Amino acid sequence: MIVSSISQGMLWAILGLGIFMTYRILDFPDMTTEGSFPLGAAVCVTAITNGIAPIFATLLGVGAGMIAGLVTGLLYTKGKIPVILAGILVMSGLNSVILYVMKTPNLSLLNRPILQDSFQKLHLPNYFDTVLLGLIALGVIISILLFFFNTDLGQGYIATGDNETMARSLGIKTDRMKILGLTLSNGVIALSGALIAQNDGYADVNKGIGVIVIGLASIIIGEVIFQELTLAERLIAIVVGSIIYQLLILIVIKLGFDTTYLKLFSAIILAFCLMIPQVKKALNLKTGFEKEAK
Repeated sequence: MIVSSISQGMLWAILGLGIFMTYRILDFPDMTTEGSFPLGAAVCVTAITNGIAPIFATLLGVGAGMIAGLVTGLLYTKGKIPVILAGILVMSGLNSVILYVMKTPNLSLLNRPILQDSFQKLHLPNYFDTVLLGLIALGVIISILLFFFNTDLGQGYIATGDNETMARSLGIKTDRMKILGLTLSNGVIALSGALIAQNDGYADVNKGIGVIVIGLASIIIGEVIFQELTLAERLIAIVVGSIIYQLLILIVIKLGFDTTYLKLFSAIILAFCLMIPQVKKALNLKTGFEKEAK
């Protein structure tokens, strides 16, 4: 069960990396996440059931997610619709798109090939194939992100999130940076959806409900534990945070709680993690006042 949770944590960490690109760098939450995640899964699973190789099916899912992010970016920058509302509009519309793609609310991969089958010749123990897949996917994504952030384009993207007014004064096309960020982040999120759908063996139209909470939990847990980090370390911290989150969910299940309420437990865990910095700050202030009083 622990290995299974670790493998799940690795795949969900990809979702956290995608959310990080908008939530932490551009400094706004993108609700498109809850649409692009199941869209990536739906496109991937549908492609596999139609005879397309899993690797190409996964890439198709990524492409679909990028298109969803692009639409949100255009609504936000060109349509002047607030980013949260733009994300909600796209998320709502994607529900119908997913149904159109799958032709059914859920679609199974029973007796169909998946990416994990590529490791059959290695004769790995149970769940270790997913761990290996997660390591490969995370290695590729983190390497690409680090390379991107160290380019002039990536620095312009970071500058847009840090100080948009200053970025504009330096000649950076901030609207283009936002569109780029939303497109890339939703592609990464869709990749997570595609990989998790293959791991679970099915895609479901409602799979995206609450996934933004899981992604945010991965980011926040990693930041709370490790605090001051370089960019590379922050990306790795998201992976660690995602694994810890999945282990916490495993503990909740082992304690005998009804799995029907996992979304509630997820929200409570995230709320608790978000409050930790404030609690620590309050305790530090209290300690400081006590020292002054003495």
